[in-house]
Amino acid sequence: MPRFSVIVPAYQVQAYLPACLESVLSQSFPDFELIAVDDASPDACGDIVDEFAARDPRVRPVHLPANQGLGPARNAGMSQATGDYLVFLDGDDTLTPGALRAVADRLKETGEPDVLVYDYARTYWTGETVRNQAAARLTEDGPAPFTLTDRPGLLNLLMVAWNKTCRREFVERAGFTFPPGLYEDTPWTYPVLLRAESIATLDLVCVHYRQRRRGSILGTSSERHLDVFAQYDRVFAFLDSDPELARWRPVLFRRMADHLAVVFARPERLPRGSRAEFLRRARAHLRRYRVPGARAPLPVRLRHGLLRLGLHRTYRTLRLAAAGGRRALKLTTRTLRAVRSGVLRLHYRTQRLLPLRADRALFAARAGQEYGGYGGNPGALEEAFRSVVPHLRTAWLAAPALHHTVPPGPRRLSPGSARHLTELARAKYLVHDTPFDPRLVKRRGQVLVQTQAGTPLGHEGLDLQERPAAARDTDFAALLRDVDRWDYVLSANRHSTLTWQRVHPGDYTVVECGQPRTDVFHRATAADVTRLRELLGVPADSVAILYAPARRDYRRTQRLPLDLERVTRRLGPRFVVLVRSEAGPGAPQIPRAPRVVDVTAYPRLSSLCLASDVLVTDYAPLMVDYAALDRPIVLHTADQQAYEAARGLYVDLRAVPPGVTARDEDELIDIFATGHWRGSRAEELRSVFRERFCPWDDGRAAERAVRRIVLGERAPQPVVPLGERRPAPAALSRVPVVSAAVSGVPAPTGSADLAGRIAAADAATVLRPRPPLSDRR
Repeated sequence: MPRFSVIVPAYQVQAYLPACLESVLSQSFPDFELIAVDDASPDACGDIVDEFAARDPRVRPVHLPANQGLGPARNAGMSQATGDYLVFLDGDDTLTPGALRAVADRLKETGEPDVLVYDYARTYWTGETVRNQAAARLTEDGPAPFTLTDRPGLLNLLMVAWNKTCRREFVERAGFTFPPGLYEDTPWTYPVLLRAESIATLDLVCVHYRQRRRGSILGTSSERHLDVFAQYDRVFAFLDSDPELARWRPVLFRRMADHLAVVFARPERLPRGSRAEFLRRARAHLRRYRVPGARAPLPVRLRHGLLRLGLHRTYRTLRLAAAGGRRALKLTTRTLRAVRSGVLRLHYRTQRLLPLRADRALFAARAGQEYGGYGGNPGALEEAFRSVVPHLRTAWLAAPALHHTVPPGPRRLSPGSARHLTELARAKYLVHDTPFDPRLVKRRGQVLVQTQAGTPLGHEGLDLQERPAAARDTDFAALLRDVDRWDYVLSANRHSTLTWQRVHPGDYTVVECGQPRTDVFHRATAADVTRLRELLGVPADSVAILYAPARRDYRRTQRLPLDLERVTRRLGPRFVVLVRSEAGPGAPQIPRAPRVVDVTAYPRLSSLCLASDVLVTDYAPLMVDYAALDRPIVLHTADQQAYEAARGLYVDLRAVPPGVTARDEDELIDIFATGHWRGSRAEELRSVFRERFCPWDDGRAAERAVRRIVLGERAPQPVVPLGERRPAPAALSRVPVVSAAVSGVPAPTGSADLAGRIAAADAATVLRPRPPLSDRR
């Protein structure tokens, strides 16, 4: 008996069915059967089902003699099911990687409930992925399992079968089946939730709900949309069958009224000749099932009343008026924003007429398209400004939600505020790691310092003109205009100096001083590392792997190159993976698995490096920073040919790798299982890599930059030889400490929560006073 029976009905989805079936068969949880039901589809769905069945014995094909519709097709699949739990998936949708494993773990964790409800995300043909807006209702906080009485808000989720798994014994005992016709999910979802004695939730996107441009059932104009009335007749007949369910009648009445209003308001669903019939039947249903005294907001009661009375012209007039009101509100909002923008522009121009402030410096770092939190090269430079030239007053520009990441000392500014524009106009020093604010008009005497975001391994700047996938929407003319404003560019090594001067041609001065953001590696202590690991929930005797893959420019939607569930399962309980992936739209989904911690939202990468024992990456510049830490690095370059074709590489990582290299996932697992990741060969490769890329990274990079830029010192500061540098010790070289679980520090449930919890510990590490050069060894 398999754990899951995944039922996939297929009708006229030949273009999407292979991806759907493959998303199931590629799951890391193997204990399932896949029942693919060909609903007499006139296209190639039947042949596709048979091809997959011939390839994989877990696929059980079912061919119906005539087209019966989605509901009866699911029933046919249920009649063949033998699994403990039923999972429904439409033929044009897909399961997310690791979904079944996460569902299985949650079922076990919550004591085998009758129903487990999980989340979904809409995927569009543009590549955009948008998570369900009602995801907050799926929170796992609180006791579980529970009943619908405990959390009635689940009735407000999308009425579909594919966002939940149901225990087969419970379904068969209750006699639940799908009815024919459209909206067949409605008389399934409500009875299942109402009858279930135990329910649990999983706050994880398990299904990608494809939004097709054309051809979807709900987007097709048809009289079949009148089926919605028969489906609600079945719902209320179910309520009438059990007097104990009568208390749910007001809630379901409101849900029905809202649903009918949505169907009527969508012009693409009802043919013009059917709209009067729909309104007549809606009026009859609302009168028949109306519950006096059902509470609802005034706009909802008004909408329900107009439908019940059949006043469709009044209803349309009010809808048009409401739409006009919304347009007027948007116009007013745009006008107010334009006025505010004009006032701020005037303010900026006025501030530019005032003298520069030679004792002011403005710092900022980017995180995607937004201003990020405190950290990176600008953060290290800001700290050095206050240490080396304490008379300077510094300010940090960050989104309000990230102000908590800014340590005491610099003033916190919000982008676009009057204070921001004042500093932009009057501060002498402006420091950034990506292009400067396009509103900036550089003044005589202003000094612009471009720190860059890391050592260039992949193509950058003008070299991206031949790489359209990587360049995306880069405006190269604007890039060169920005370069012409730079006064100084920081460089970590000779390779970076030569590259930046070629791809960003300009009259700036290159300050080859090292990577300022690695300075913290040489100031952190074993106690700092211990504290960070505890707050991350990493046990003391575990190997913490920091996994930070580079962005794949040849993919519109990103996904992790490694199956982290499989990797952690094969490596065993001693290994914990800290996953740092790209944030924002199209970002890969981090699997919810034991010993996998999502640290994507954490702004300060240097602290994650300190907390880990080894880095696993592919083409990310982070490997150069990590080499300065002198800890093991393992490369996973399974797609190097595709990556190089899309992005281009300046460095042949096959010739000068920073550590051992795995060409596929199995080889990576073997490298860790055998200990080669920290063997003598790995140390030898890392030593050669450090000599080439980390000649200046001795903990003094930021100070060198400040002395050169602010104090004008041209004589290079002494460099600590590689063999004498002592970065913070790794966890594996320390005496074991009490793990997070034992010490009472719970592991974080989300990366955003993680960022807030360790901000104080992180600030304590970064802000430790730096000794003068004369006292250093």
